[in-house]
Amino acid sequence: YVGCGTSGRLGVLDASECVPTFSCNESMVQGIIAGGFTALHSSIEGAEDSYDDGFNILKSKKITNKDTVIGISASGSAPYVLGALEYSKSCMSSTYLLTFNEIKKQKYIDKILSIIVGPEIISGSTRMKAGSATKFILNMITTVSMIKINKTYKNLMVDLKPSNVKLNNRAIRIISELTNLNYNASSRLLMKAKNNVKIA
Repeated sequence: YVGCGTSGRLGVLDASECVPTFSCNESMVQGIIAGGFTALHSSIEGAEDSYDDGFNILKSKKITNKDTVIGISASGSAPYVLGALEYSKSCMSSTYLLTFNEIKKQKYIDKILSIIVGPEIISGSTRMKAGSATKFILNMITTVSMIKINKTYKNLMVDLKPSNVKLNNRAIRIISELTNLNYNASSRLLMKAKNNVKIA
């Protein structure tokens, strides 16, 4: 995911949540925001206006034709996002643009995901309806992707990372549900499998 402001923050959020939810490698789903880490909590004025910065940040990622790059821009016109997509296409990556506007398709974008949510409650602020819709859509993209690479079994998160008490309990309950063993027996299996739910 590549985005600016709210769009970038939501991309980083969705990417970061894939690690504990599906035990995927941190490099599998990445969120890139214009302005870098500081932009996650502070406004970096003008960061979205640099086409070159977007182009170069993707260049530094050494992407290939096996990667998919999804630009997120409510207006569809953020130069940072477009620069990132153009570089990505030069590497033969799959490129998509998630936008909440009707825009003309550029040759370096394989597919435009244009979602029309209607006018914002406060005119000029795309962090509201468009922002909420962005989170829903990114959730769908990563959820379907993880299902397709067998990170789930039926509707269960069998590849979750039991990194805290809540997730450890969830892992044990999943094992119990699938094996019909009681909580304690399932807990012992999880320990024996070194916290790997699938192995347990």
